[in-house]
Amino acid sequence: MEASAVILPCGQRLHLQHGPIDLIIGADGDRKAAFATAKERFATILTELSAELPALRLPLTDGVPFPLGSVAWKMDRATRPFSNDVFVTRMAAVAGSVADTILDAMKSANLSRAYVNDGGDIAIHLVKGQTFTLAMAGHDGTSLGRITIGYDDPIRGIATSGRHGRSYSLGIADSVTVLAKTAAAADVAATLIANAVDLPGHDVITRKAARSIDDNSDLGDLPVVTGLGQLSHDDTTLALRNGTARAAAYTQRGLISGAALFLNGQSQSTRPAQISLPQRTLQNA
Repeated sequence: MEASAVILPCGQRLHLQHGPIDLIIGADGDRKAAFATAKERFATILTELSAELPALRLPLTDGVPFPLGSVAWKMDRATRPFSNDVFVTRMAAVAGSVADTILDAMKSANLSRAYVNDGGDIAIHLVKGQTFTLAMAGHDGTSLGRITIGYDDPIRGIATSGRHGRSYSLGIADSVTVLAKTAAAADVAATLIANAVDLPGHDVITRKAARSIDDNSDLGDLPVVTGLGQLSHDDTTLALRNGTARAAAYTQRGLISGAALFLNGQSQSTRPAQISLPQRTLQNA
């Protein structure tokens, strides 16, 4: 199957799709040139990634060799700072790295603002005076808050992960949204923070080995969440605090700018100024 490229009915957004990669792209400025470079670069990405896929699915350790392709290299560079004390493969950064790669190609055009959205993992380009605003929504469409990023903010990537997303999760978060310097870094962090929103051993959580659901899963025999029963308010709060502790550690290390975590109608945040949440949010430093 070849890559497809379609201008959406609004005339201002481009839809690119090839195999499992599905992008929505917007650009203000020389849109025609930006979309042309995006289509050209996108046509090569799936083949490039497929060549190194077995290695990219391996747990990332010091002994794992560096990849060759530019997208895989972005995946490696984004993932390594998080890999010291937790299981992670470079696949945790694949969507964000694709978004960053396509946006990098588009920057050859004269643009005031642009974004590449790879299934909720978003790379952003802004020039001075421009902002990017995004509404966060739950898996059921519920409004969860808003994100506003300005040119002076050290943020050019947004990513969301959780048990309702496209990939398997080790945790029970409904969703976790992370802000970081790149979409690739935000992608990794969102995955790992969502994994930490958990209550190990709790009897209302059901799990299966990832490999028993998908032979090709990079998570191997790790137990991924397949179901969640009714949680008490206190259990929900505890699970969110477990995740927020990891988010706060990443923020303190300079790996991310902040995060918002959601579960069972509750939310917690590491207080990034760019995220506006409902008043019921529990704020943690």
